[in-house]
Amino acid sequence: MTRILLVEDDAAIIRTLSVFLNEEGFSVQTTDGQSAAVQAMEGQVPDLVLVDITLREGNGFAVCSYAKEHGIPVIFLTASGDEYSVVTGLDMGADDYIAKPFRPRELVSRIRSVLRRAGKRQSTITVDDLVIDTDKAAVARAGEPIYLSALEYKLLLVFLNHRGRVLSREQLLEEIWDSAGDFVNDNTLTVYIKRLREKIEVNPQNPCYIRTIRGLGYQMDGEGR
Repeated sequence: MTRILLVEDDAAIIRTLSVFLNEEGFSVQTTDGQSAAVQAMEGQVPDLVLVDITLREGNGFAVCSYAKEHGIPVIFLTASGDEYSVVTGLDMGADDYIAKPFRPRELVSRIRSVLRRAGKRQSTITVDDLVIDTDKAAVARAGEPIYLSALEYKLLLVFLNHRGRVLSREQLLEEIWDSAGDFVNDNTLTVYIKRLREKIEVNPQNPCYIRTIRGLGYQMDGEGR
């Protein structure tokens, strides 16, 4: 699982961002100051550091400097319109920045983009006995290959990228709209979910991977590695 060190002194941001990133499949460690951040990186090297510039103790620039010396990608969290901090952070080698307030999904997109550039993208995802190799677009259950259509595979990736979250039909349609050149509407979404379950579930009538949450949508449990 991809490890993220969040260095931030705003308790509300720490709380909400930690929950969201965990739901997106990341392992999150948090600290609120420069010394604690350096100590955390010395103990267990994270795959990426998210750091605010203004901290309770020290500052984000020093954290960035230490991280880059050890080859760790860094994304700065900055105040909106703080051009000086953005330029300074990028000059120090920060891989990206995002201004507050930000949309969590945009941050996740930035994180994954930086990890891809750093060559640390997670290529294999395991959920119980289901294994997905995203480099090869290959899926297997209990060692046996499962052959999915392009849209079925895209739908599976949507569930994997949002493990633990309940996704409405509208959200799913938005994610897979016109994927692989196929027209997808509410009726065809039902068909694709049925086909995907028939291929990945041991018992499609009693699914354990993709569960129906009555009145709300669908959910893939958050366990996985």
